[in-house]
Amino acid sequence: EDIVPGIAEYYATTYVQDGDAISVLAKVRDGRPIKLEGNDLSPLTEGGTSARVQASVLDLYDTARLRFPLIGGKEATFEAIDKAIASELGTNAVIVSSSITSPSTKAIIAQFLAKHPGSKHVTYDAVSHSGMLLANEASYGKRVLPSYHFDKAKSIVSLSADFLGTWLNPVEFAKQYAVGKRIDEKNPAMSKHIHFETVASMTGSNADEKYLCRPSELLIIAAALLSAVNGGEISGITDAKLKAGIEAAAKTLMANKGAALVVSGSNNVNEQIIVNAINSAVGANGSTINFAETLNYRQGIDSDFANFVEEMNAGKVNAVLFYGANPVYTWPAADKVKSGLAKVKTTISFNAKLDETTALCKYSIPAPHFLESWGDAEPVSGHISFIQPTISPLFKTRAFEDSLLKWSGDATDYTTYLKNYWSAKLGGELGWNKTLQAGVLNPTVVNVAGASINGAAVANASAAVATYKVSNKIELALYQKV
Repeated sequence: EDIVPGIAEYYATTYVQDGDAISVLAKVRDGRPIKLEGNDLSPLTEGGTSARVQASVLDLYDTARLRFPLIGGKEATFEAIDKAIASELGTNAVIVSSSITSPSTKAIIAQFLAKHPGSKHVTYDAVSHSGMLLANEASYGKRVLPSYHFDKAKSIVSLSADFLGTWLNPVEFAKQYAVGKRIDEKNPAMSKHIHFETVASMTGSNADEKYLCRPSELLIIAAALLSAVNGGEISGITDAKLKAGIEAAAKTLMANKGAALVVSGSNNVNEQIIVNAINSAVGANGSTINFAETLNYRQGIDSDFANFVEEMNAGKVNAVLFYGANPVYTWPAADKVKSGLAKVKTTISFNAKLDETTALCKYSIPAPHFLESWGDAEPVSGHISFIQPTISPLFKTRAFEDSLLKWSGDATDYTTYLKNYWSAKLGGELGWNKTLQAGVLNPTVVNVAGASINGAAVANASAAVATYKVSNKIELALYQKV
């Protein structure tokens, strides 16, 4: 009764997809979300959004969305599916999902796995940062992605990391990057950005100096840059322009020690270890790189998924549940995923559309769009963003969490579970409502921590690079489109 026709209402919620999580305000007119804006109360994005966030409203009204649950490709009821799955779901079930940033969803997954012995959760990201995670584990003993602070960097060097377009969280990084490019008339200064890349990118087009290279040269460039910042020779580079670029990069990094930052878009563990060594040499850890606040956008390890595919093909998996992952389309050895799925008794998809993986699953329980959902997200440790529905579900969908709770023998529905989970932490229902209205829960204190590098890991990576040969044939560079 408090809605005026034609007058828009705004609700704080969160865009979530493939591990990305961005706090937004949904403009809702006559019960329908029509536009998303950034939430100014988020210190991460400061009211910024991306092209993907803006386009996500169209996903809600997409006619390709599944309108009801399916058994064997035919329409079914939730009751029929629950009854069939209850008799089939035993031990050795595997949940395959894209990176999940939701603390409550992770708690529900843990509850489900405890109820089904021998079961596990495999995180699979189509755009993987597995190389960075493993490199950080080898370098610092922590399998995490630290937070980056481009606003504190006077010198930035990027090895094909498109941090203004697609790399990790470009919405946050673009805001930070702009700080160093904004000139104070009383104290004129500007950050220096040197970029090495193969494919023209948004970040490359904004760089002060850009150098083109072959994809296979990036590892050699990283090793040469490490040698240069440590006062050594630049070897392995024959191109005079590229050599001059590495010299310029080393000079600006060392001139701004403690306020310098090097990032790499590579998924090669050795390259990321060498980049870690450069950051350690230029004093980035604890200043432009913070290990106290970690990024949760990408958590998947490629080898974990590869092992799961082998287990499926060996007949060791009883049931598989796909949520937000479409490996039949995105995994390089898709034929192995297909042959493995054929050997699994119970295959369930929660994906919203009849994608390549869902088409091969026996059961399909489409999950609602984020604009129809309740939920939470923790994109960066300590920073919570909440999801609330802005429209009644358009189709017969059910939250992934509701299915897991039901199959764990928990009578609570996810909406109640979420409210109870957070009300206990926020001082009751009043605290929950107030936080939900703001849309975000920010840490009161921002902690900063560095990390000391493991020299043995750097030595091993450098030895591996010494035997590496640059290609002289045609190379293929795969890159992410905005």
